[in-house]
Amino acid sequence: MMRDFVVVGLSHRTAPVEVRERLAVAPERLEDELRDIAARANFDEALLISTCNRVELYGTSTNPNEAIQRARDTLASRLPDTASEDVLYAERGVAVVRHAFRVASSLDSLVVGEPQILGQVKEAFDAADSAGTAGTLLRRCFSQAFSTAKRIRNETGIAEGTVSVSSIACELAKKIFGHLDGRRTLLLGAGEMGEGAARSLRQTGTQLHVINRSEERTQALAKSCGGRAVPYERLTTELAQADVVIASTASPRFILTPELMKGVVRSRRHRPLFIIDIAVPRDVDPRVGTMDNVFVYDVDDLQQVAEENLAVRAREAAQAERIIDEEVESFLTWRRSLELAPTIVALRKRFGQVADEELQRTLGRLENLSQSDRAALEAMGRSLVNKLLHHPMTQLKAGAGEPDGAQLIDTVRRLFDLSDDDNTEKETSIEANAETTVTRLTAATASGSRGESK
Repeated sequence: MMRDFVVVGLSHRTAPVEVRERLAVAPERLEDELRDIAARANFDEALLISTCNRVELYGTSTNPNEAIQRARDTLASRLPDTASEDVLYAERGVAVVRHAFRVASSLDSLVVGEPQILGQVKEAFDAADSAGTAGTLLRRCFSQAFSTAKRIRNETGIAEGTVSVSSIACELAKKIFGHLDGRRTLLLGAGEMGEGAARSLRQTGTQLHVINRSEERTQALAKSCGGRAVPYERLTTELAQADVVIASTASPRFILTPELMKGVVRSRRHRPLFIIDIAVPRDVDPRVGTMDNVFVYDVDDLQQVAEENLAVRAREAAQAERIIDEEVESFLTWRRSLELAPTIVALRKRFGQVADEELQRTLGRLENLSQSDRAALEAMGRSLVNKLLHHPMTQLKAGAGEPDGAQLIDTVRRLFDLSDDDNTEKETSIEANAETTVTRLTAATASGSRGESK
């Protein structure tokens, strides 16, 4: 039985940040979480993507419907009590491949065209590889997803303009004040997202202060963007003096709490403070946004700015979707070759068994045959099988690449009652070498057919 793709997850399109952060997995925990969830879902292969805007479990299974339900149950058990299971979506089959290609190409991102997602998907793939849960199907799927993303970036202008969550956050800050020239901006966090924000802020003329628990990373980031590194112990002082705070740490807990901000608000004497929290899990307790003259925006609040940005690149996005269509069809052609290989193997085995049974029955009645005559009859049996299978195999190989190729293969399997009794190890071996197997067996049949006609 052939395996099928499945994906179960949630994203910024289906769940707010307070739900997404409950399922978010830290990079250092990705392998362990992947092994655990994959085992619970009973997947043959598995890959887990966890970013600020999505948590998705990809897998393969010979029983995709059951695998989807198990995965949904596993992820649903981690949702907050106030969240409905409706925030989780699930797909199977070709829809999963298309979704993976769109995710890697940033067409399903909050900020369409942003480059960070490709690196995050590659990290998820590396984690699956290290965890031993990436097999033939997921390897091919995501390898092609990476090449598709590269093709879209090279052939379209999808990445032009503001193309990251951190740069969108800077756009929002500029919208709030009109400009940031002379304003004091505090960047809380020196990771990848913080680095992206720093690069965007560098062009605005803002007075940039960088603060992070790691002094070494703080110094390096501040130096690279022309900002000032600040010791973490000065956090409350910096908060009291800032106009804008962009928070992007990897902390699993709130950093800016009402208790911390109470003294900050008092010392600011009614001067407004704008906080843009682009971290998931969030750095800012939502209650901070209810305090006087404190205005908190999270990643979901960036949606409007992102949509304005997307409108500018709508034509490029349409071209990217056409590339996705081409790449999905290319993948399906390869996928159908996986279905074809075990069918050709089984078909040759079935014809060979019938020929051998009839040959042995005949030889049993011809006791005085010489060894050379016996060998000649055996050779004739093999040539007969090759001749009978040559044209069907040629047509089967050609038809498998067509859109209805799966139906053709299924018809052949039912017509000749070809069973699915091969073990998983044999199936995996055939899958891994499908194209070579098809070419070799078809060539062998053709060669036998030509030998018979000479």
